[in-house]
Amino acid sequence: MKFTDGFWQTRPGVTPLFAQEAYDIVAGENSLTVTAPTKIINGRSDTVSRPTLTVTLSSPLPDIIAVRIEHFQGIREELGFDLVGAEAGHGTASATQTAGTLTSGDLTATVATGSPWNLSFSAQGRTITSSGHKSVGYMKVAPDFEATSGIVGNARLAGRQHSPKADAYIHEQLALGVGELVYGLGERFGPLVKNGQVVDVWNADGGTSSEQAYKNVPFYLTNRGYGVLVNHPGHVSYEIGSESVERVQFSVAGESLEYFIIYGPGPKQILERYTALTGRPAHVPAWTYGLWLSTSFTAKYDAETVSSFIDAMAERDLPLSVFHFDCFWMREFNWCDFTWDPRTFPDPEGMLARLHEKDVHICVWINPYIGQRSPLFAKAQAAGYLLKRPNGDVWQSDLWQAGMGLVDFTNPDATAWYQSELRRLLDQGVDAFKTDFGERIPLDVEYFDGSSPERMHNYYTQLYNQAVFNVLKEARGEGEAVLFSRSATVGGQQLPVHWGGDSTSTYESMAETLRGGLSLALSGFAFWSHDIGGFEGTPDSAVFKRWTAFGLLSSHSRFHGSSSYRVPWIFDDEAVEVTRTFTKLKLALMPYLYAAGLEAAATGTPLLRPMQLEFSNDPATGYLDRQYMLGADLLVAPVFTADGTVEFYLPVGTWTNFFTGETVTGPCWRRETHGFDSIPLYVRDGAVVGIGARQDRPDYNYLDGLTLQLYPSSLPDVLNGSRQVTVTNPDGDSAVFTIQRSEGHATVSSPSASTWSVRVVGGQTVATTTGKVEVAL
Repeated sequence: MKFTDGFWQTRPGVTPLFAQEAYDIVAGENSLTVTAPTKIINGRSDTVSRPTLTVTLSSPLPDIIAVRIEHFQGIREELGFDLVGAEAGHGTASATQTAGTLTSGDLTATVATGSPWNLSFSAQGRTITSSGHKSVGYMKVAPDFEATSGIVGNARLAGRQHSPKADAYIHEQLALGVGELVYGLGERFGPLVKNGQVVDVWNADGGTSSEQAYKNVPFYLTNRGYGVLVNHPGHVSYEIGSESVERVQFSVAGESLEYFIIYGPGPKQILERYTALTGRPAHVPAWTYGLWLSTSFTAKYDAETVSSFIDAMAERDLPLSVFHFDCFWMREFNWCDFTWDPRTFPDPEGMLARLHEKDVHICVWINPYIGQRSPLFAKAQAAGYLLKRPNGDVWQSDLWQAGMGLVDFTNPDATAWYQSELRRLLDQGVDAFKTDFGERIPLDVEYFDGSSPERMHNYYTQLYNQAVFNVLKEARGEGEAVLFSRSATVGGQQLPVHWGGDSTSTYESMAETLRGGLSLALSGFAFWSHDIGGFEGTPDSAVFKRWTAFGLLSSHSRFHGSSSYRVPWIFDDEAVEVTRTFTKLKLALMPYLYAAGLEAAATGTPLLRPMQLEFSNDPATGYLDRQYMLGADLLVAPVFTADGTVEFYLPVGTWTNFFTGETVTGPCWRRETHGFDSIPLYVRDGAVVGIGARQDRPDYNYLDGLTLQLYPSSLPDVLNGSRQVTVTNPDGDSAVFTIQRSEGHATVSSPSASTWSVRVVGGQTVATTTGKVEVAL
């Protein structure tokens, strides 16, 4: 939200009150409390009728410092994020006549005594960012400010819902250094680098071709070694060098604002600490990495259609792991009643049993709405399980399902009731749920627990997805629960998988989808998918084939569309070949991909990694948004052009084409032309990639017939160094392989694995049953 009119003036209707000085600083055991008057105090008379801001610094974890800014402290505590990793007792505080400091790990916050206001954050001898003069502001606004400014309360922000009026806002502005680049803030489909943008954190169902986002996350990180989380589940407005070009401003309505500075120094460490605070991703089962096929949304289908699709995939040697039933598995107008439409699925239990016999897992679509015609609506209304308007009426809308109500997940009984309906489906044989929607959450309602509707607008999705995930975890066991979710906020990364929402069937939409995935990865989300071929419209065969290669080189892969089927043979015979090639490639890569997934669950490092995440010291990676790393060692550059040309960047080192074995020495830019059966897939300098022996399913014994592929290197620390690679089976058994390179040869050993092979890319292949291999490089 913009409050200023240029550098010197404020907008009409805005009365600013800035923290002008640190009047006094009190050091507690683990905290600093600063009284910051909104005028420099020159005498006793200046303290009369003078608003102050109280700034409190604390630490929930090492290398993280919380800053809480408050005007009135008597306001009822509002909903914040569930910071599952926060602990008491961190941070060391001290105060002198000149400054107060709070140190946590390598991060130190320093508040200078007196004026002007100066709060700085430093680590390892350098200042990483700071809050200076006119940075901390309490902005009182006139009643008509929002309407005249056109910033808050319009359809763009609220997704056709009006935000509540507020008469005051608090903002903070953090310094934005020369060359500093800002990333994150959720799954956003515009430019990956957020500098110069205005970003409203407000979940909306806007598709991938708009500035709106399904997954808004008030967390960003920069290439200067730190991240910032605003602990506010409602509307947060960001001006990223777009109001004050030297600063990142974030503002919220009300009397308080809390944010966290999270030190790295690298982006991986920032994400590791951020997810330590807000929750690590759950481990996802191996079967989910295989190909998912959907009925599509409005395409006509029944039990025979589903069976024919699955059989036709098998006949064409197209391995299928999951079949997804979209909305019309339930009867029209009844969403959700959690009951199979008897006209098209007269024997759901028998059908699901037969599909399981074909070794296919089952996912079904749900949402948190209860249509008025659903038999469940009257039950939920009578029990008080639906959101109500302030006058006591059930909130209802015709947008999506006629007369629908919305389950109130702040009511424990409503949550338990909703979960009981899902258990019926799990008992029938359903394995996973696609938790659609969760963004169109109204404001003119009252919640069971009294939560603020403004704060619940974004946070509702967390309660919704958590309720569904918990049922799956309870029924299937730890590590077997998986969602396919569209909406999210902070903490949503704990509940994988998420997909990119409603794209169109074009190359441009394919590219914007990738930008959204990269942005989401830099917001702490490890597992991500998208609709192969695009959702809206029907792709031409070229788009479908290019998107298939991209989709099967993502963490999770699903064919899905709106009004037309996405089975590959509908497009052409080559689409079948492309699907077979890349599906089997992914299944062969499962030892590598599964290990990357375990790493994500342990550290928060995503599978799909922006180049900045792996090569943060290379300034050439700063703006790259048409390529990514899949895990640590595979570089993927999807083809977004009709003629097959693609440009991409290779950082320093020797890079090997996965398909041809050709080597390229970086850093360099490459321009290549690819047929539909290939894609730029390059292996990092000195990588060791585990290749499995099977290409028919994702959940197999990776150690049985494993081949470790050793790739060439030109980097001194690799040529004469060692590394370890751990291969873990879906059942938890694992083996650690130690690779020692020196003087043109390598020794590979593992005390716990017996039958495996080593292949030197471009050289020899050696098998062993002794647990040790020596090969020439």
